[in-house]
Amino acid sequence: MELVWLEDFNALVESENFSRAAELRHVTQPAFSRRIRALESWVGVDLFERTTQGATLTEAGLSMLDNARELTRRLHQMRADVQEVAGKAVRTLHFAATHSLSFTFFPGWIRAVENGAPLEGISLHSDNMAACEQLLLGGQVQFLICHQHPGVPPRFDTTRFDSKVIGSDTLQALQSPELVLDERIPFLAYTAESGLGRIVASHLQAQLDPPKMDTVFSSHLAAVLLSMALQAKGVAWLPDSLAATELAAGRLVRARVALPDIATDIRIFRPRMPLGTVAEGFWSSLVV
Repeated sequence: MELVWLEDFNALVESENFSRAAELRHVTQPAFSRRIRALESWVGVDLFERTTQGATLTEAGLSMLDNARELTRRLHQMRADVQEVAGKAVRTLHFAATHSLSFTFFPGWIRAVENGAPLEGISLHSDNMAACEQLLLGGQVQFLICHQHPGVPPRFDTTRFDSKVIGSDTLQALQSPELVLDERIPFLAYTAESGLGRIVASHLQAQLDPPKMDTVFSSHLAAVLLSMALQAKGVAWLPDSLAATELAAGRLVRARVALPDIATDIRIFRPRMPLGTVAEGFWSSLVV
């Protein structure tokens, strides 16, 4: 048994697709597939049903899921704890944050948290929501910072993870003033890997009379959608934290159709298991 096999297992469960999981794990798909086969050989059963649409857990794989995630987190934490005791660990806090919050929210927030007393070490992993969740589930980071909406629960067991609200943000439907809208709205959409995409999709599904929109472009990056909106390519729900400057300058305006704002929290998540002296001290210092 190798730790990398469990990390691969967790990635494939999350993505349900070998190519996407291999991308998350930064290996080629053939190499990733061989490692999944090695894990299945070790446990002695098939863990995934393979179809042309992707990969889903077998009953045996499902029975292993919680233990695999917990064991991965504990192995990473054990290594960090041992290094801390031996005095070999850099006193570094490891965060994952979605791309938009990494650039717009995190720098100011961490500066305010430090309050003139800089933390010894900070490591920030910036990625899409699916990849950030995988980093937290796998124990590679201690904390995950993301947008959160009541209609979109996180994709991990909240009985094993804790969270605090550390900010707020609003998604506004925005467009270039040069964009002319007709009966159907050209929609700049987020992909399925995006946390903001999940929030917008949930919001639209809850509408009794959803607007008529045609998706003309999609990306998991809010910054890319903002750029496309500036080029008058369509309407996008963009966070205030990212689009405030463009709104103030008049380069973006509210959509010229009735598309309501979407209020979100900004939350920080952590596993409930002990994280070590430095991380626990940081968590206790957070004022909510």
